[in-house]
Amino acid sequence: MHQILDRAREENIPPLWRLGFRPFFLFGALFSVLAMLLWWGQLSGHFTLPGLSNPIWWHAHEMLFGFGSAIVAGFLLTAVQNWTGFPGVRGRPLQLMVGLWLLPRLLLPWFGEQIWWLMAADLMWLPVVAWFLARPIVRVRQWRNLFFVPLLLVLTGLNAASWLLADNWVISEKLLIATLLLFTTLIAVMGGRVIPFFTSRATQTSKLAAWPWLERIALGGLWLVLASWIVLPTALLQHPLWSLLYTLTALAHGLRQSRWRWQATASHPLLWSLHLSYLFIPLGLLALALWAYGLPVTLSASSHFLSAGAMGGMILAMLARVSLGHTGRMLKVGRRITLAFALVLLAGALRAGLPLLAPTLLPDAWTLGALGWALAYGLFVWSYLPILTRPRADGQPG
Repeated sequence: MHQILDRAREENIPPLWRLGFRPFFLFGALFSVLAMLLWWGQLSGHFTLPGLSNPIWWHAHEMLFGFGSAIVAGFLLTAVQNWTGFPGVRGRPLQLMVGLWLLPRLLLPWFGEQIWWLMAADLMWLPVVAWFLARPIVRVRQWRNLFFVPLLLVLTGLNAASWLLADNWVISEKLLIATLLLFTTLIAVMGGRVIPFFTSRATQTSKLAAWPWLERIALGGLWLVLASWIVLPTALLQHPLWSLLYTLTALAHGLRQSRWRWQATASHPLLWSLHLSYLFIPLGLLALALWAYGLPVTLSASSHFLSAGAMGGMILAMLARVSLGHTGRMLKVGRRITLAFALVLLAGALRAGLPLLAPTLLPDAWTLGALGWALAYGLFVWSYLPILTRPRADGQPG
């Protein structure tokens, strides 16, 4: 194992800039609060964001490529240190990446999606992350983790297409849903690894061995759904026969999750938040199946099971856990974060589910979903600001 950190050099770096999870988790969560409130304010007619010709595009784009990608970057830039034994990016290089990420987040609502240098900054920061991620992985020849480098480049390609086609909502919406399905697939892959492991360790229950055939159906089906949304026309994706793929994949994920000892998690907020968040994946796939079959389920409701529900809930649960672990603290949350978990899950359920009960409830779904999200992630920022901006509690560097 390499000597990861020089303590004296580490102490000269402000704690916020000592590892990638610190600024990206904190600023990513804070940005999601502000972006959600701006979106709700414009949607409700309280004000207009002057630079946006398509506010719906901005909302979807920023929650995926602004918020979601920031959290992925923070996680990977932190995990690579554990994978390889080499120091993670810190200090000025980390500040450069955060600055490139932050610039379009701050200016896009006011200057619009037609400003080329905003697009350039937004398309630059993920390849920079990929570079700093790849260097230590290549040095130790840890090829299995190199998978995340092309993944970041695929995200960059989808982001570029989204920018260039922002004026064509039919195609742009399809690309944004493909990006959402990419995040969903990552959640399913990582969730299958960590949720049963965390549950077994915290509840002192045995971890059931995965069924290989079930893993192939669940994950293979999701990869196929993702690929189809990238390459096939919308008319085929909405064909009744395609609903069979959505249904089979949903049932496989429901069965997969049922074997993860969820019954033992009621007294563990860091666990039940993960389990309930994952439940939105089969719900979202079932909603897509109903949409493809021609039933009165909108694509917006289907996608929000995956975005507001699975993505919003799973990210918040992992932010809370990873931030505690990487700052040398006990894996235990208080009432404030427990409330945040409940709020984000309720917000996802209401945003996706209320319009299915009655289309006239759509404005209520917008309001309750947006405010629930903002409160949940606001509670995270409030609770974790001192954790992410101070040195580790155990005195170790990082």
